[in-house]
Amino acid sequence: MNHRPAVLTGTYYMTGDEACAEGALAAGCRFFGAYPITPATEIAEHMSIRLPEVGGTFIQMEDEIGAMASILGAAWSGRKSMTATSGPGFSLMMENIGLGVVTETPCVVVNVQRGGPSTGLPTMTGQADMMQVRWGSHGDYEIIALAPASAQEIFYLTITAFDLSETYRTPVFIMTDEVIGHMSEKVVIPEAAAIKPRTRPKPKGRKDRFLLYKPDKNGVAPMPAAGQGYHVHVTGLTHDEKGYPVMAVEAQEQMMARLTRKILDNRADIIRTEGQQLDDAEIVLVSYGISARTSRAAMVQARARGMKVGLLRLITVWPFCENQIRELSERVRGFVTVEINLGQVHLEVQRCAGARAACHLVGHAGGTVITPEQVIAKIEEAF
Repeated sequence: MNHRPAVLTGTYYMTGDEACAEGALAAGCRFFGAYPITPATEIAEHMSIRLPEVGGTFIQMEDEIGAMASILGAAWSGRKSMTATSGPGFSLMMENIGLGVVTETPCVVVNVQRGGPSTGLPTMTGQADMMQVRWGSHGDYEIIALAPASAQEIFYLTITAFDLSETYRTPVFIMTDEVIGHMSEKVVIPEAAAIKPRTRPKPKGRKDRFLLYKPDKNGVAPMPAAGQGYHVHVTGLTHDEKGYPVMAVEAQEQMMARLTRKILDNRADIIRTEGQQLDDAEIVLVSYGISARTSRAAMVQARARGMKVGLLRLITVWPFCENQIRELSERVRGFVTVEINLGQVHLEVQRCAGARAACHLVGHAGGTVITPEQVIAKIEEAF
């Protein structure tokens, strides 16, 4: 067996799926549980080879329900854990994703999106799970979802996903797509010393007085690992700060306030966007993932034709950059949302822009990328 290091410093030509796996290893991921499914299988294949090299564990589970359950269990053993899936596999994970949210279990879930619903287009691209990741499990909750636009970016955003997951004790999602996952590009992996992964807050003080869900100043409770001598009770039922089930309205309100506020109160740390040519823009393209790359090409071509167009690229899709859209809506003529679905993030742009700016959509039901020409046609219509 090879014994390559966890951080493969150097310059490579690799797919987005492979870069995601390398980013996870660089972040300290040492457990991966998954069930193979196109177009996410290459992440599992890569992790099955690399994890044994660094002392980690790879398990192919019986299905995606088991895969999601396995990474929650691994997280409570003290490991950083991840799974990867797509389409119907993501749907099967939804119940245990809710369990991860309510038990405040740090882990990373990668969805390499394809055309749906159901089996849909297994080998072709899509971006139609963006509302499912936000609202797919039952009950109210807040989540964090990132959308990389290149193989290089998915390497770094996988590290970021682990950092956010560890910091806020919650599942974090990487919402990539088939094109980014399968496209081979240059990826530069830095020296290991340049990567400084965050770790979950550890408890201090007497173990017999420890409260599993009593938050610190940032709204997040410290988290021990099983076997460290803390008496912990982990349940999907509504619970108090000890973790004990409490069937009362007051307990539900307190628990839900903690689950939602730890995300909403830290939006400044979580939300990442990239703006291009926004200062004088009259029309702003809003996009993410592979669609942001064709949107940028459309912006450049539109500018060459004298149209003042800017691009707001969503790196963090959830929580949504509400304030940024509202501020832009005060001074731009309109927005054009570009995404490979029938208007999911477009709904959020409409909600935040209100009646202050017109909102347009360039989207379709999946299977191929949106071309710059399609975006330019909508820009001309918007002007």
